[in-house]
Amino acid sequence: MQYCAFLRGVNVKGTNMKMAEVCQVFKDAGMEDVSSVLASGNIVFSSDKNAVELKTILEKAMSEYFNYEAFLFVKTAEETELFWFKNPFEKNENFHTYVFVGNDNVENILMNEFQNASKSENEKGEIVNNIFYWQVSKGNTLDSSFGKVLGKKSLKDQFTSRNINTFEKILKKF
Repeated sequence: MQYCAFLRGVNVKGTNMKMAEVCQVFKDAGMEDVSSVLASGNIVFSSDKNAVELKTILEKAMSEYFNYEAFLFVKTAEETELFWFKNPFEKNENFHTYVFVGNDNVENILMNEFQNASKSENEKGEIVNNIFYWQVSKGNTLDSSFGKVLGKKSLKDQFTSRNINTFEKILKKF
């Protein structure tokens, strides 16, 4: 079965890794057809194991090899397609759309955080198909009150985020 692993915290705040090395760690852990998409930690691969087993195996392998506490989220090719195809927001060159990949029910935690945050003009959050989408005007991502949730330590093992355009690139790899 084909999967995509979404790594959290790659190439930010001192956690630097080359995608070729990450791919080798995945291969050494028994994954097949391994390739990376962008430098933000999106690894497409094949395995006969299920997503729960893969998360455990790959987090352990990544943590040991790179000597850090690895968090990653494994989605099937079909689940990954939904992130792209269920996007509720129109494409707009003045906005970024982010998609949150994470544990079950994380979309409700994120929506609660979003509803309690002050918002910039036209900033939106929406849940579609148990996926949280966030649209924010370009230049306001890190200044946004909700944007600060991205670095919240209490949620670091719950989710990671990607720009919607990343999913189009991942789908082309499948």
